[in-house]
Formats: sequence, structure tokens, C-alpha cells
Amino acid sequence: MPISFRYFRDVCPPSSQGELLDTNLVRFLLMRTLRNFAIAALCVLSCAAAAAPTHVSADDHQVVHVYPHDPNAFTQGLVYVDGHLYESTGRNGHSSLRMVDLSTGWVLKEYDLPQEYFGEGLTDWGDTLIQLTWQAGIAFVYDRSTFNVRRPFHYHGEGWGLTHDSKALIMSDGSAVLRFLDPASFRELKRLTVRDSDGRPVKNLNELEYIHGEIYANIWHQEKVIRISPQSGRVLGSIELSGLLKQDERSDPEAVLNGIAYDAKADRIFVTGKLWPKLFEIKIVPR
Repeated sequence: MPISFRYFRDVCPPSSQGELLDTNLVRFLLMRTLRNFAIAALCVLSCAAAAAPTHVSADDHQVVHVYPHDPNAFTQGLVYVDGHLYESTGRNGHSSLRMVDLSTGWVLKEYDLPQEYFGEGLTDWGDTLIQLTWQAGIAFVYDRSTFNVRRPFHYHGEGWGLTHDSKALIMSDGSAVLRFLDPASFRELKRLTVRDSDGRPVKNLNELEYIHGEIYANIWHQEKVIRISPQSGRVLGSIELSGLLKQDERSDPEAVLNGIAYDAKADRIFVTGKLWPKLFEIKIVPR
């Protein structure tokens, strides 16, 4: 609103002798009011900027190589470490931990889970592999070279995807929330809600992989991978993977995209799906 001398006269009326306000006092009050208006305007602009949608890149992909994959493997977790591909498969009575030859798809080593467990996310930590289960609230820590179970650990809720950064395990449970766990004690360190550019929670987060300081995630029954900031939980971008495997090559309604692995030494990304006969090495192509 316009600022007039009348405003200051009403706030600080003349003295009983009819003397006018001291000129310096008027100037002081005027400057203070202008400053307050300026601060308020800056607050409004800052809030508007914070609420404005963040640009999210939607990238495409290029297939670099196609490898054979067991079409009976209900892929729930995928890891590439030290030149070997490791896979967790699901469904009760069919769940397993596997070491797979990338070039042929042959299973080189396998541990079958007891029938009551539905295998889920998988990651490596040191010389171990850690495999979640779906609804049993239990995970298994394996010796990576022998597949011997070193110990179990328990958690609340469902287990879906699993990966890690340099300090913590990162776990999804089918919601929009990621849990960060201490790798030694499996104590929960923090939770992070994943949100899109409009601030809406992104639910059904599934298989996870940590690549270039970002969390890559499958979303259940969606043909894309999203990239997530591990600091803020904001979706930084997505990778469109529609048409990667043709519909006539899918044997089951649940034969959906699921499984991301990263070869850090050669900077290669691999993706596959549940009951897919193929595993793909892809390169991200900006649109």
C-alpha cells in the first residue's frame, strides 16, 4: 500500500504544543517500514521459488548388448560385483540366491531358500551378500564366495529392494519411503520419502541400485527407472524403458521390468525383469 505522512502522524501524533514530528524520527520510521515490506516481499518470493516444480529430465535408453537370462527366474534383486552377476529370485518354493554367468545366463552357483521365504532385494557389502524376504521380516547375510548363511537379521514391514551407498544399506518396502540401515547392526538410521517434481510421494518403489551418487529405482509395474537424490528424496529424472522386451516375449502378467545392476569398474548398467528371457546392457540417452 502507499506510504503517506498521515500514517506517521497517526502513529506518532504532534505534541500538545502542536509541534510537528521530529524529521529524523519520521525518516527512521519510514526506513523501518520500507525494510519490513522488503523482507516480507523476499519471503514471498523465496516460498514461491521453493514451491515451484523442479525440472526433471526424462531420458531414453540405447541397448548396448543383449544377454540370455533364465526365463524361470522371478528376478527380485540384481548385483554385479567383481566380475560376477548375482541374482535374488522370488516366489515361495522357487526363491534362490544365484551367481550367474553374464555372457551365457548359466547359473554357476545357487542356494535355495526354504519354502516359507519369498526372496526379494539383494545387495553386496564387503565380502557378503544380503538378501531380503518379502513378508517374513527377515534378511539373510551370506558369505559371497560360499553362499553359506552367516547370520539373519530382522526388520519391520515388507522387504522389496536393497542397495547401499558408502555408509549405509538402503531398503525399499513398496511404499514411497526408503530406509537407511547400519550395515553392521542393521539399526535404522533414517527414513527418506521419495517425491516427484510436484511434491507427491512416489509409491511402489521396488528394486534399487546406487549409481553415480544417486539411487536408481524400479517402480512396480512401470516400464521406467527413476533417479532419486539420496539427500532430499527428490526424483531427479527418469529413464524410459518401454518396449525393451516385447509383449509376445512375456509369459506371465507379472513378467514386468525389475532388476538393476551396475558394473562400477566398466561403468555399465544392466536391467532385466521377472521371468524375462533376456538381460540388457543399456546406455542412458538424454532427450
